[in-house]
Amino acid sequence: MDDLLREYLPIIVFIAIAVAIGLVLMLSAMLIAVRNPDPEKVSAYECGFNAFDDARMKFDVRFYLVSILFIIFDLEIAFLFPWAVAFGDMSMVAFWSMMVFLAVLTVGFAYEWKKGALEWE
Repeated sequence: MDDLLREYLPIIVFIAIAVAIGLVLMLSAMLIAVRNPDPEKVSAYECGFNAFDDARMKFDVRFYLVSILFIIFDLEIAFLFPWAVAFGDMSMVAFWSMMVFLAVLTVGFAYEWKKGALEWE
């Protein structure tokens, strides 16, 4: 039991230091921060433009295309890292299934490029 606790001691110390640093930073921000709110500072701001009154206002399609582009590459990286780590132990079916996945993502990227989402004016 003593050896088991010794193995987990660095993890416990790391967690304790991380919690302590987090608490110190939050408390120092609460104590030191300048509290001088003005209407511009507390106004709602989302998606690159100020808030508007009508919820049925039309958006530029480029906002959606950029978000789709982010999701495409975010998913690619999220699936590519574990696949690359386990690459040596995988079969050819796993290899070709990832190639199909990458091909689908490439088609999505080509669609974004064709629609002009990469050219922001």
